[in-house]
Amino acid sequence: MKHLLRTLAFLVALTGAAHAQADDSLYQQLGGQPGLTTLMDDFMTRLLADKRMNPFFKDVDHKHVKAQLVAQFCEVSGGPCKLKGPDMKKAHAGMDITKRDFNALVEVLQDSMNAQGIAFSTQNKLLAKLAPMHRDIINTP
Repeated sequence: MKHLLRTLAFLVALTGAAHAQADDSLYQQLGGQPGLTTLMDDFMTRLLADKRMNPFFKDVDHKHVKAQLVAQFCEVSGGPCKLKGPDMKKAHAGMDITKRDFNALVEVLQDSMNAQGIAFSTQNKLLAKLAPMHRDIINTP
């Protein structure tokens, strides 16, 4: 867990540099649309199986959430997608998400990326782009 927290802190520090990259190389490294879809299939399965995450996902439309995640990861990684719907703050309002919950989700995402054989450097690039969202997702101290 210490390694995870150190990695997240490091990634947050790198976020500014990561945003400078405007090409689709990260999207391609993630396997494009097919790779992201496969990753999100695995991720949703793991989220539902994880006792920490299941309460947040058990009663939602899994297909919709997966589609939103694919679009979000596609857009963030430089792909051609545009995420539609409420912003992250509105989408997570009232969910009582703590820092511990957020870190657990990142841990499950890392497990999914490892299972898909995504290179550690590619994982770090993606996490650096996603890390700033924690400000809009965590809504309970």
